Amino acid sequence: MPQERAEEVGTALKQKLETIQIDDPRDPDTQMGALISQLQKGDVLEKFEQFNTECDVLLDMQAPKALASGAFVGPKLLFASTPDDAKLVHQYEAFGPVSTILPYQDLDHAVELANRGNGSLVISLFSNQPDTAAHIAHGVGAYHGRIYINNRHSAHEATGHGAPLPHLIHGGPGRAGGGEEMGGLLGVLQYMQRTAIQGTPDMLRAITGNWIKGAAQNSRPPHPFRRRFDDLTPGDTLHTEERQISEEDIEHFAAFTGDTFYAHMDDAAAKRNPFFPGKVAHGYLLLSFAAGLFVDPDEGPVLANTGLDRLKFSKPVVAGDSICVSLTVKQKTRRTAEYGEVRWHVQIHNQDTDLVAEYELLTMNAYALNGQ
Repeated sequence: MPQERAEEVGTALKQKLETIQIDDPRDPDTQMGALISQLQKGDVLEKFEQFNTECDVLLDMQAPKALASGAFVGPKLLFASTPDDAKLVHQYEAFGPVSTILPYQDLDHAVELANRGNGSLVISLFSNQPDTAAHIAHGVGAYHGRIYINNRHSAHEATGHGAPLPHLIHGGPGRAGGGEEMGGLLGVLQYMQRTAIQGTPDMLRAITGNWIKGAAQNSRPPHPFRRRFDDLTPGDTLHTEERQISEEDIEHFAAFTGDTFYAHMDDAAAKRNPFFPGKVAHGYLLLSFAAGLFVDPDEGPVLANTGLDRLKFSKPVVAGDSICVSLTVKQKTRRTAEYGEVRWHVQIHNQDTDLVAEYELLTMNAYALNGQ
């Protein structure tokens, strides 16, 4: 913490820690229980004695005598008045209730002290100044797998700096965790055999059960939107008729939506843009017309459109062009006892079969309809 506030914070922290209730964790009034074992207790106390040789002791709270036979260790608070000379507090970790205050002179000094441990799973930063956080983050990022920042706005919903992020490898490059945190899905994956499979799209579709771009498509009646979740097969595809885009369509869409971006309204200005040959159709007009081409309007197994992913516009469409759509079942995922999620691969092509847009559509589809 900042050198000018270190003693003040040390005093306040000591007063707060002295009120900690150490007892049996089954007691609802207990605030601190025991360590995992007597061996761990011995290790923590040994590290504390080592730190004593280069730090001042602000608090050495003892567990109640009635708990002496257990692995209870009271809070310990140390103060390194000359942090540049302290070595052991960076070299070793007392895996227990032992904290050391290191006063820093400026932000660069704080970064230097934080990095002396040669890596950690997570570093916690408490600051309400974005510029300060940016300076620290750039300075410590290479040594710490995750940077946890808390301030007066996020404190009320703080998860605690030790909370693992199950989808990330966030161990530091130093001694901590070998570069990985064994929490959540990552921890599970460590105990699973994983195999990489290489093959043609059709091979991968057969193995994974999901349609892969480039695999065979199957066009069969009825319309895919008329089929229940269990009646859909990855690879089922609908190819639509064409629809021509007129200048009136573009102007009406602009007026109706309020999207009067110059590339849709001013031919000369659009031509000065390196992406457009002249006045072009709105991307969202194309998505709307595409839905009009592939949607079956009647009540059926499709319950709702819940979004789209990975939208990409590949080529502009001008008045006079035509578009058509291919809608392919890519993946199915059961969600509840009544319905599942269908992920559709959607491609929009123009009259020259050039790809205009591509995305993945998500719908919720019923397993049965009207009890059938």
